[in-house]
Amino acid sequence: MLWTMETAALLIPMLFLLIGLAVTMLIDPYISRKHRVVMLIIIALSAFLIAQNLIENLLTEGQTRWFLRTTTAIFGYTLRPVFMILFLYIIRPEKKHIVCWGLAVLNWAVYMTAYFSHLSFWISSGNKFYRGPLSYTCLVISLILMGNLLLQSFHAYRGPRKQIFFIPVMVVLMILASVFLDVEVKAESQPITFLTCAIVIGSVFYYIWLHLRFVQEHEEDLKAQQRIRILLGQIQPHFLYNTLGAIKYTYYDDPAHAREAIDQFSSFLRHNMDSLTDDRPIPFINELEHVKCYLNLLQLRFGDTLTVEYDLKCTDFQIPTLTLQPIVENAVIYGVRKNVEGKGAVLIRSLEYPDHYEVHVKDNGPGFVKDTSSGDGEHSHIGLQNVKDRLRQMVGGNLEIYSVPGEGTAVTITLPKDKETRDAHFCH
Repeated sequence: MLWTMETAALLIPMLFLLIGLAVTMLIDPYISRKHRVVMLIIIALSAFLIAQNLIENLLTEGQTRWFLRTTTAIFGYTLRPVFMILFLYIIRPEKKHIVCWGLAVLNWAVYMTAYFSHLSFWISSGNKFYRGPLSYTCLVISLILMGNLLLQSFHAYRGPRKQIFFIPVMVVLMILASVFLDVEVKAESQPITFLTCAIVIGSVFYYIWLHLRFVQEHEEDLKAQQRIRILLGQIQPHFLYNTLGAIKYTYYDDPAHAREAIDQFSSFLRHNMDSLTDDRPIPFINELEHVKCYLNLLQLRFGDTLTVEYDLKCTDFQIPTLTLQPIVENAVIYGVRKNVEGKGAVLIRSLEYPDHYEVHVKDNGPGFVKDTSSGDGEHSHIGLQNVKDRLRQMVGGNLEIYSVPGEGTAVTITLPKDKETRDAHFCH
């Protein structure tokens, strides 16, 4: 009865795990066909390995069944290195791994000698298991394959998100620990080995690996789509039309001013296009120049009704690209232009503190009620929430909006310093 309880305590969780993983693999739309096939093979072989463990455990008791026990042991020794190769196909599915399969065939050939010699192992007439001089071939070849698995993992994923390399390392360490436990732990009855449990659990970890890789591979696409949405939100058709119209009318009265406006318009568009391929923070002074081009173009349209003030205590820091301009646009369109006379001022200020920088954009427009600013309402129609998300993701920053009806709106960007910047000289 003890054997039965121990068997159930190990067997039932393993089977549930394999069945759940198989069903998940079949319905998961994010796994490639090649990876799905490899994972399903791993799951099927894991079930065979569990069956092999159970049968081998049963054959250790009772009368000697030499041929059946020898065949079962050969199957187990042959199968274990194959899992390392299949894990390798998850890491590098594009390769054939011929050398690894050669080692697996060599391992199989060594243990096949048990049918006619004592070279690898043998079963005595008393149903006792004895090791031969090549009995550890499976372990040695598996160690070689695990080392290759780690090298291939590091070679394939040594990029900026190399933390994902932790998963194959953890699986290898788990397998090594299980081998040690199988050798050192003496149990009267061990229906399923620690190694088999480690392989099943390792399969689950590699499924997690596949999803992390999916996210990593599509992250750049998602960032590109986000930048395109921001760009389209900034370069609205009416802005292009109105700016070109303003330049056209200015040309008749002040050609030199019109040529300068054309240069600024070109610079503004170039910065927006460059941002499509720039996913790292840029110097604040560069972002500020882009905003100045934008504001100069607006002043070309609105004339003296738009006043811009700058109070820059510090400019030597980094900020995500296309961060400041959407905020300034909101300040003009939904702040200054909403005044009764359509006129007002925008203030851009930068400050430095011991552990962070702040950028403030303030307008003296009509303001709005605080609880109406959430979501994608009028005041944030070009994506202030998007800007806030990018600040948090790229630099760990934050964006807060303060508004008082009848007085205006202020937006504060907070940019934390790293240790090196914090220790640097403050600008005043």
